[in-house]
Amino acid sequence: MKKLAFDIGGTFTDFVYQDGTATHILKVPTTPDDPAAGVLAGLAQLENAAGLGVAELDIVLHATTVATNAIIERKGGRTALITTAGFRDVLIIGRQKRYETYDLYMQKPAPLIDRRDIYEVEERVGHDGDIVTALDEASVNRVIGQIAEGAYQAVAVVLLHAYANPAHEQRIEAKIAAALPDIHISTSADVSPKYREYERTNTTVANSYVKPVVSNYVSRLQSALNEKHFERDLFIMQSSGGLVSPDFARDYPIRIVESGPAAGVLMARDVGEEEGYAHVIAFDMGGTTAKLGAVDDGEVAISPTFEIDPIRYKRGSGLPINTPAVELLEIGAGGGSIARAERGTIIVGPESAGAEPGPVCYGGGGTTPSVTDANLILGYLDPNFFNNGAMTLDLDGAKRVIDQEIARPLSLTTEDAAWGVHLIATNNMEHAIRVVSVEQGRDPRRYAMVAFGGAGPLHAARLARKIGVPAVIVPRNAGVGSATGLLRADVRLDASTTRLMRLDEVGGEELRALYQALHERVRTDLSRLGLPGEPIWSRFAYMRFAGQGFEIHVPLPDGEIDASFPAKAEAAFRAVYGARHRFSDDDAAVEGVDWYLAARVETLKSETTNELAASSHGAAKSRQAYFPESGGWIETKVLKRHNIENSQVVGGPCIVEDPDSTIVVPPGDTVEITANGHLLIRIESEKSI
Repeated sequence: MKKLAFDIGGTFTDFVYQDGTATHILKVPTTPDDPAAGVLAGLAQLENAAGLGVAELDIVLHATTVATNAIIERKGGRTALITTAGFRDVLIIGRQKRYETYDLYMQKPAPLIDRRDIYEVEERVGHDGDIVTALDEASVNRVIGQIAEGAYQAVAVVLLHAYANPAHEQRIEAKIAAALPDIHISTSADVSPKYREYERTNTTVANSYVKPVVSNYVSRLQSALNEKHFERDLFIMQSSGGLVSPDFARDYPIRIVESGPAAGVLMARDVGEEEGYAHVIAFDMGGTTAKLGAVDDGEVAISPTFEIDPIRYKRGSGLPINTPAVELLEIGAGGGSIARAERGTIIVGPESAGAEPGPVCYGGGGTTPSVTDANLILGYLDPNFFNNGAMTLDLDGAKRVIDQEIARPLSLTTEDAAWGVHLIATNNMEHAIRVVSVEQGRDPRRYAMVAFGGAGPLHAARLARKIGVPAVIVPRNAGVGSATGLLRADVRLDASTTRLMRLDEVGGEELRALYQALHERVRTDLSRLGLPGEPIWSRFAYMRFAGQGFEIHVPLPDGEIDASFPAKAEAAFRAVYGARHRFSDDDAAVEGVDWYLAARVETLKSETTNELAASSHGAAKSRQAYFPESGGWIETKVLKRHNIENSQVVGGPCIVEDPDSTIVVPPGDTVEITANGHLLIRIESEKSI
């Protein structure tokens, strides 16, 4: 079976091609202004170098940052919002909670649309779904006329309590579609049928905002593949870790915002399982950002909501998106993160040099120092063996810019300035990993770190020592980890609804009817995919004690929903709550809030090869590298990964080179190749927390 997976990142686009006998990997620079152009360039290289025949592919798997970038850069389509009269300012008001309690100048996340783009209609639905005020058709017609005059590309329809009764939203959607057939429409009852007005509104608006961009991109990608006579299945990764069809991605583009990072966490889960670790911290550091996720007891942590474009790692500082996603924390700490001297110290990120112009050492016109420039100066990177020798790095240029912009203003030597950039980037990630681990009740000493991405293995060992993680696994093909994760994913679709109900007052029939409606919605979406086989179904809910403000994720029992089901659901909640908080109130009533049904269709998976193709670049034996732990510059052994023998243990300091990444092993640590072909770094000592 021939499979192609590719992941568009902020700096590089990564490809993994399996032709049935071998695995071919490739990294090409991302083209931010036209992501599809970079994809086509990569396909052309694979056709020439690996004999890729697009028409012969059985499946193509894709992860992309197109939707993410459209939101972060505010480059989505011109979007209008139609809402209930009196609720025009929901997006502007947001939530009362402050992410910086004592910052008098704190800035709230800016809405994706301006107030002038928000229109009101006369109607009202009660929280129980009853019609309080009938929809005023005249106000709807007036608003549609205003939208037509405003040259909008997309419309979001978000009415009060539409999750309980979508009739008014559906009527408005039908009238817009009849009057403006070319406009993109999203309704909250379809995109985010949940309560909490601000989050529901923001999610629906974001879906409409990126629809024109994602639709155009997916159409161009499909056209390019069709021109190469590809006639099989194309799937796109969701934020929740499942694959969906291009049509589904067009309709619900907000669900693919975190597609690349989600694929990486899936890969980290499987690699951890192969090496005997059920608890894993996924650490993905690329050229633009670093992403952190968690795997608990072999299960990827999933959150019902996530935030886009947060300010550093402050929860509540980003735009809330009310769709399931792999639990991730993303910070501006990548190889391209810009470093500068400011107020007598070194600041790193969150701004990035990106793919264009890139770090100074790339020779693409960059003028500001970056983390990659610093790592090159420190001897961690071979200037003649970057990206498997496809790029030659400019060491003199890196030294010049670090010296001019950081070393001289701070009265440091060039290597001390470069070390400062490396150390501060690592410290930034240490704080982020504490948010993912310690602040979520996870003890890092019980976890292994799976490090991937082009820059992740450079920083992983030092980061692990700082946080107390005892082992770091660098998987095969670590530099294209997210693309590899796509090959391990299944098709997954889910549906949800909000129904606030006390479990001691609800009957089995009511829950059975609720899940029957969800089942029909998922079945409809599955029928669009045309996949063979019966899906694997699972139920879960977000539940709480009565009186609490937020909920926790609770897997629900399989089997028939009968009169005993509410009691079983309550027991499941109490077990999960007690395990997480070490406390349970036996006298408190339990409420279910959001109810979910998921369907998973397994795809045919194949393992990546254990062997990496040997590069024509000769194997280096040693070079000078900077390790303050050993007093500074020392002659450091450099190994090619494919030349390390199974069970051979190598002590640090050393550097291990892959065609797609470089691994730094500090003094005191050891590295070895496992039976599965992964690199295992054992950290010298654990740090108390």
